[in-house]
Amino acid sequence: MAENSNPCFEVWSTVAWDGKESLLSANLHFDRMERHAHRLNFSLPENFRKNIFRELVNLNFSEKSIVQENQPPFLVKISITNEGILSLSPRLNQTWPSVLKAITVSAPSWEGEIRGTKHGDWGPYFDARTLALENNADISLLIEHDSLIDGDRCMPILLDIDGTAYYPRVEDGALDSITLEQIHNCLENSGIPIRPAIITMNLILRAKEMIVIGSGMGIQSLGEIDGRKIGKPHGRLYESAMSCWLSRLSDGWESIDEMS
Repeated sequence: MAENSNPCFEVWSTVAWDGKESLLSANLHFDRMERHAHRLNFSLPENFRKNIFRELVNLNFSEKSIVQENQPPFLVKISITNEGILSLSPRLNQTWPSVLKAITVSAPSWEGEIRGTKHGDWGPYFDARTLALENNADISLLIEHDSLIDGDRCMPILLDIDGTAYYPRVEDGALDSITLEQIHNCLENSGIPIRPAIITMNLILRAKEMIVIGSGMGIQSLGEIDGRKIGKPHGRLYESAMSCWLSRLSDGWESIDEMS
């Protein structure tokens, strides 16, 4: 569970880290932290971007990466409280099976601007993650009124029979995914239109394919939800998204030199 139950206590983001001095798409994460802090009714310190990188180079973390080349080697959770206190928590990234299994759980309910932010009361998401593991699944998908809102640590995307890829809408409570922001235009250029939508179970069950994406997991195929097979894994959506993601892993790293 989260240490503080006040959603407006902090804002945070988990960012891919090379284990040295660089973060993947750092400014996109920092921009989101600023947007979310504003929605949580506080402001971030003026120099927080450079301060994060100054703290980053001082991290004492000597673990050896265990993941494959299509995932970043390490992750670091960056948190800033409503009093401006900065903390960085590094960790190893984890490996994933070839095709993921998911269970569905009820989405947590927060009021107003708190919904869809990376805030200080993240306990329900941690609980959903634990519940997935207890049920021999890899992730939990968060459902509200029979519609898919989010994943416990990822953004779900489906490829519909009409050839369009759909993902949950921010206005319905989904997080604005930094991974999606990184690959969105690349996916469009590959010939797959991608749009926000209300993701009903009927839409999921007719999907040609589903993937889940995130800063740590990268791009993963999702083949089963609550014991029901979903589409055909490792299809066109997965291949296109993976190609876009590998490009980002190659050239998307930023260091303090890129901070204005």
